[in-house]
Amino acid sequence: MQVGPPPEDRSRISFLAKEGNLPDSERPDGPRDEEAQLLDECQAGNVSAFEHLYERHGPRMKSIAANLLGNLADAEDAVQDCFLKVYRGAASFRGASRLSTWIYRVLVNSCYDMLRKRRRYPVEARSEGETSVSSREPVTPAFDHPLRVSLEACVKDLEPRRRAAFLLFEVEGFTHREVGDILGVPEGTSKTLLFEARRELQRRLWKRGVVPRVGA
Repeated sequence: MQVGPPPEDRSRISFLAKEGNLPDSERPDGPRDEEAQLLDECQAGNVSAFEHLYERHGPRMKSIAANLLGNLADAEDAVQDCFLKVYRGAASFRGASRLSTWIYRVLVNSCYDMLRKRRRYPVEARSEGETSVSSREPVTPAFDHPLRVSLEACVKDLEPRRRAAFLLFEVEGFTHREVGDILGVPEGTSKTLLFEARRELQRRLWKRGVVPRVGA
């Protein structure tokens, strides 16, 4: 695993990363005219506009939430919570950021809220009917490669902001500017968080005996 890459280098962790770049319609910097019109319709309370938002962003939001939370049931709850907040807050949204950026930011904050609740109120073991993220339709190769298994376990143990920066950049394919906008931090902070996440992952994977020690 490469630690401390050049600012916009994307090493693409092959066991987690999705293939290809995001289509323009799914990126925070997608077509502005279409998004501005969609915002106007949402602020006017047009239900079909919110349905279009869900169709456009829902699958990627569920993927992000599942990776951040590690559980599909929690991811679905986070996405629902996010869209409820978007529905309630659209009228007061003043466009300080792009609509899509704001939606992803609300989602990440919803995930943070769920992680904080987990720490305060440890949840009992989930029932057999609930599905964890490891058994969902994979976005990665469907085989239990030791590095993939170890990497996923180590990512779950990262501090939440580092985990978010790592997953948004390496797995979801956002740029540092987009990650910064979504997390509400400067672009440079996004780069720092990713560097720290990679360094921590390298250390954890080395302790597991999966990768050689840096400089060895």
